[in-house]
Amino acid sequence: MTEGGIGRLLIASLHQAIADLLPTRLEFYEAWLNPAGLRDGRIGLAPLAAVLSFLRQEGEAYRLVTARAGEYAAEWMVGDMAAYRRAILRAAPRAVRVHLVLRLARALVRRTYGGSRALIRWRKGRGAIDIRGSLFCEVRDRVPQPLCQFYAAATGRLLSLFDVEMDVEAERCRATGAGQCLMVVRPSGAAG
Repeated sequence: MTEGGIGRLLIASLHQAIADLLPTRLEFYEAWLNPAGLRDGRIGLAPLAAVLSFLRQEGEAYRLVTARAGEYAAEWMVGDMAAYRRAILRAAPRAVRVHLVLRLARALVRRTYGGSRALIRWRKGRGAIDIRGSLFCEVRDRVPQPLCQFYAAATGRLLSLFDVEMDVEAERCRATGAGQCLMVVRPSGAAG
């Protein structure tokens, strides 16, 4: 974790997603996500809040960048796991694997920001992930669309990395005026 409890995983994945999807704007965003700060773990809450605020002004690019960053975070987290742990997860029966992967998603939420938590509920083949303290959803004014794409994309990517075909969607978001940030996890193709 870095200053303010912000994990390098979040900062690095966000930086890489901006570099991939908004290369002409990278220099602008590096005023807050500078490489030296990334390397030394010195990027705090204020610079991250500025980056997220400016990204929201980019329109559809916000959703694309945060989703890509979530996918990178998931891939890098799995890449950092010991090989035997990945093998155990892949060998587990599907029902057990789903629960183990959702525990990984909970750990990913915690690694992105120390003040964030994920509460996971599973019932009748469907899951609900309640994100508490999401930095992405800290806005002054309500927005029309959920801002939780980072966590939804990260969870979806974690599931796919372990061959679990499920859809993850942000159903409610504090940024839209809802009382909580809630993602639903359901079998691919299942109706809401």
